[in-house]
Amino acid sequence: MELVARVGWVGCGRMGSAMATRLINAGVTLSAYNRTRAKAEALGVKVVERPVDLADQDIVFIMVSASDDLLQVVSGPDGVLGDPARAPRILVDCSTVASETSAEVRALADARGTAFLAAPISGNPKVVASGNSVQAVSGPRDAYDEVAPYFTAIAKSAVYTGEGEVARLVKICHNMMLGIVTQAMAEITVLAEKGGVARHAWLEFLNDSVMGSPFTRYKSPAFVNLDFTPTFTPTLLRKDFDLGMAVAYEHDVSMPVSALVLELVKATIGAGYDGDFSVLLLEAARASGLTLEPENVAVDDGLGGR
Repeated sequence: MELVARVGWVGCGRMGSAMATRLINAGVTLSAYNRTRAKAEALGVKVVERPVDLADQDIVFIMVSASDDLLQVVSGPDGVLGDPARAPRILVDCSTVASETSAEVRALADARGTAFLAAPISGNPKVVASGNSVQAVSGPRDAYDEVAPYFTAIAKSAVYTGEGEVARLVKICHNMMLGIVTQAMAEITVLAEKGGVARHAWLEFLNDSVMGSPFTRYKSPAFVNLDFTPTFTPTLLRKDFDLGMAVAYEHDVSMPVSALVLELVKATIGAGYDGDFSVLLLEAARASGLTLEPENVAVDDGLGGR
């Protein structure tokens, strides 16, 4: 299907740039805005001065870091919905934000006659670039159907999860699972190494077993060679755990494992570890009196692209 809609993009950080690049490579003509203009210019597309300058586009995608950022780029005189005379037909937010913020933006969009889709994405820039990300989408079904070809250009799949803000909860649940699996992987890897097993050997066995997964394989190079180049930081992981635990409290859901992992994430942040959230491995090793060294072994991360 030819992608002919006029498309705007707000947010050209690591994730936003990776996602926008996939649309560009699919033949979409973009106009982009970023607070730091040079990041938008690096895409080689038309760059606008303010989000409101994208109000005449058919579809506007947003990828920002936090709830306050989303409100800033949507509302106010410079926001995408800031011009009373014009507004995009469809607004798509791919950020991970609170459901309450998403509902607030949806109300603003509804008042302007703009369909709003919450479409948070699973993956980091490398996963996005390889075509292996996944999006959860909620909002008006007809708007989803119209934007679906663009989701397909960005991600391996997009799952329509229903009306309203339910996609936000899907993504928060996903990221809590991400933290829990990484913490389990970290402490068991420490157990294996302290018992005399090389990390690369343990992780090769794990990844080839039924307990392995695309995620454990993807994180194995970091665990083996201690390369913690940021893809998703412990601070951002804590933000999502905080959001998830607030929802759990609201719905009276007991989450003892999640609560414990949140405390371990806080401890990792407090210990001053920087970089990717897989530094949970370093905190697990420290707590066990183990000093880790890079093994300098080539490890396949499983991302062949598509």
